[in-house]
Amino acid sequence: MTSPDLKTPTDLRSNATKSVAQALNGVLADSYALYFKTKNFHWHVSGPHFRDYHLMFDDQATQILATTDQIAERVRKTGNTTLRSIGDIGRHQTVKDNDADYVSPGDMLKELREDNLKLVEALRAAKAAATEAGDNATEGIIDDWTDQAEERAWFLFEAGRNG
Repeated sequence: MTSPDLKTPTDLRSNATKSVAQALNGVLADSYALYFKTKNFHWHVSGPHFRDYHLMFDDQATQILATTDQIAERVRKTGNTTLRSIGDIGRHQTVKDNDADYVSPGDMLKELREDNLKLVEALRAAKAAATEAGDNATEGIIDDWTDQAEERAWFLFEAGRNG
C-alpha cells in the first residue's frame, strides 16, 4: 500500500495504475537481475573472443542500468511505489541468476539472449497494462525499452552464430 506521504498526484485511475506499477516493478526487478548477470558475464568471460564479448557485455549492462531509473520513476509518476531493496528485487524477478563457477562464452551469449527476449515479453505485458490504464506516457517509453532489449538479443544472437 502506498503511504499518503508518497502519493503522487495523477489523473490516472488508482486501480488501473496498480496493474501498471506491478508490471513495471517486475520489469525493474528483471532489469536489475539482467544487469547483474550481464556484468557477471562481462567480468568472467574468457576465450578467443574475450575482448569483443567483454566490451559488448559492458555496453549492454550500461544500457540496462540506464533504464532502471526511468522505470522506477515511471512507477512513481503513476502514484505508486517501487522496489526498495535487493530482497525486493529477488521477490519480483523472473530472470534466473547464474552463480556457476564457469560459463562458456557461447552459453553466456545464449543465456543473455534468452533473458533479453523474456524481458521483451514482460515489457509487452507492461505496455498492455498501460494501454488498459490509459497511461499513454508509459506506453510510449516502453517502446524504447523494448527496442533496446530486442537489439541486445539480436547482437547476442549474431555474436553467437557459427560461420
